[in-house]
Amino acid sequence: MISLQQRIITRVNDCMQLAAKELAREFSPPKVQFNQRGRIAGSAWLERWELRFNPILLADNEAEFLTEIVPHEVAHLIAFACYGKVKPHGREWQHIMQSVFGLTPRTRHRLNTNKVAPTFSYQCECRSHQLTLRRHNNMQRGKQRYLCLHCNSILQKQ
Repeated sequence: MISLQQRIITRVNDCMQLAAKELAREFSPPKVQFNQRGRIAGSAWLERWELRFNPILLADNEAEFLTEIVPHEVAHLIAFACYGKVKPHGREWQHIMQSVFGLTPRTRHRLNTNKVAPTFSYQCECRSHQLTLRRHNNMQRGKQRYLCLHCNSILQKQ
């Protein structure tokens, strides 16, 4: 049975070949790593010609990676190869997403990130707030206090 990571690498290569065919230009296969962390599903390192994917999000969202996330990241490399340094989700990238991959260009994924980026409940005088791990740790270490934007009271751990 083909491993999940191997299926992603195959999809990357298929996307690169499709781009080569559609744009009548050759592209070398990028280095593919599975070391992306946090809420980010994937990233393209342009100068290194490298793609990184989040293995935790991948394990729970294989279909989305194959259909949207892999082409999204490959489109960044193709845009860089064809146009040089451009806006990450600018018109060149959007053009590649639409004309080469036939996809709606979305700048953000819609995956559930609770597993990779837990939040912590805090309370003010008027409502509950969800803080990121970084803000939670800053509060616990006494480095930072956060105020509610509505009632201006200090947030307290629930």
